[in-house]
Amino acid sequence: MSNPSCDPFDLSAYPPKSAREHHLRDSLKRACEAVQLHALKGAACLAVGLLAVTLGTEFVGSAHSQVVPKSLEQGGPDAVLKQRKNTWTVGVAGGQLSGTYMTFADELADVLDDGDNLRVVPIVTHGAASNLDDLLYLRGVDVVMTQSDVFEYFRTQRKTPNLESRIHYILRLPVSELHVLARTDVQRLEDLRGKKVSFGPAGAASSLTGTIVFQRLGVHVEQVLIDNATALEKVKSGELAALVRVIGKPVGFFAQIPPNSGLHLVPIPFSKVFTDHYTLGEFSSQEYPTLVPQEEKIDTIAVPAVLAVFNWPKNTARYRRVKRFTEALFTRWDKFMEPHRHPKWRDVNLAATVPGWTRWSVAEEMLSRMQKDPKVAEFQQKDMRDGDSWQKDMRAGGSWSFLESVINLTEEQREELYHEFLQRHKQRESVQR
Repeated sequence: MSNPSCDPFDLSAYPPKSAREHHLRDSLKRACEAVQLHALKGAACLAVGLLAVTLGTEFVGSAHSQVVPKSLEQGGPDAVLKQRKNTWTVGVAGGQLSGTYMTFADELADVLDDGDNLRVVPIVTHGAASNLDDLLYLRGVDVVMTQSDVFEYFRTQRKTPNLESRIHYILRLPVSELHVLARTDVQRLEDLRGKKVSFGPAGAASSLTGTIVFQRLGVHVEQVLIDNATALEKVKSGELAALVRVIGKPVGFFAQIPPNSGLHLVPIPFSKVFTDHYTLGEFSSQEYPTLVPQEEKIDTIAVPAVLAVFNWPKNTARYRRVKRFTEALFTRWDKFMEPHRHPKWRDVNLAATVPGWTRWSVAEEMLSRMQKDPKVAEFQQKDMRDGDSWQKDMRAGGSWSFLESVINLTEEQREELYHEFLQRHKQRESVQR
């Protein structure tokens, strides 16, 4: 044995003396390799295990560094949690998911939500017509978006008992315009006589308002009640002649129709048959560039919208709940004027009345408080005809102080001043463009 290896398992330095010894050496060598492989595997497993423990520790540490909302952390008996969740929760019926009313309902929740002190739950519905039904009869619905003609229909045609005392309004919302979308070969409503026209799903504003408009104009069509997305595809294919939708402009459903679609908005001239509950509306190429010729406007019919409430008896849970909602709405009104909110909030006149309706007592009280506000009294001393002064005040910190200041004016003066403001506002926007 010369120069033997210091490794006792290294047999290469030992010359074989016989076949038996050779066999023994191979066996020992294989055993050595097995032991080494096992050792390597064990080391690898240990390393992986240590790595997993390290990463797991870091992950847990990272998770513990986050803060879980208190509303989710708070526990307790089911009865306590149930009461806390329901005491100050207000259900607001908006409308169809793609509509302006639903956007309003969603933004009411964004602005007014205050944890357990007030929670606003937006509710997707068929639309303004069914909303009034829901306010009367559906559990969990406290406030709804509806329209003045819907109220009148329920009062005079359905003859809902004591409707005037049961349903009041919080504020008048901006008007909603009647959209009639058809192929370009339809130039006027008369061209739709005897043809298939979709009026949206049953309960939508268009299923009532659209029907009333066509009836008053004496244009008899084959009414179809389907969802608007399906109706649009059928108008494109020619299966339907037109679709009708009552919604506050502009709305993506129409604005996103691509150019060269072969579709346009059909004009609806205003006439004396609409003077009871409707007003003049219009569409511009700025609002619907692919449906209205450039630099042109199209006349249509518009209907006032209303934020309505059930007139619950005082000192009831439902009354207290909606009272808190209404107070929050008026005190946080400036939040609805923020640039990222729907532009139609800026068209709301808090002091505007709705013919045939009664303003809810709590809303009336909030307007009275505004009237007594020293800032309002100071503002009332200004020249109300000075457009620059009240526009400046609208842009200042108190964005609704102009609206507060018109409470003492007559209805005719309010309307005149309000429309003057809108006209000046549009002129300023056109200059900025």
